[in-house]
Amino acid sequence: MAEIPIPAIGRMRRRLVLEAPVAAPDGLGGATQSFAAVGALWAQLEWLSGVEQWREGRPEQLARYRVALRWRGDVDAGRRLRDGERIFDIRTVADPDGSRRRLVCLVEEVKP
Repeated sequence: MAEIPIPAIGRMRRRLVLEAPVAAPDGLGGATQSFAAVGALWAQLEWLSGVEQWREGRPEQLARYRVALRWRGDVDAGRRLRDGERIFDIRTVADPDGSRRRLVCLVEEVKP
């Protein structure tokens, strides 16, 4: 198995906002989902791959990235990271060496 590189703190130069899903009643017995900021963090963003796929009859560009950041207990799949207008959906989160010093996330950015 390949070892996941853990970058030095000085390489974490991108300021990202961590967002969590929030459900709000829609007045009809259901709920709508939006996202609210829960914190800001410094991270390193590394492009891994990209692919074009068709969804609902139109093409989308899907890019996958590795995001390395300081360890936080509130980062998990289902949340997302924001960089200005860019949104990165968190797919997986790992603490590579189990030391609770760094996290490595695999994220996806979808562009219509």
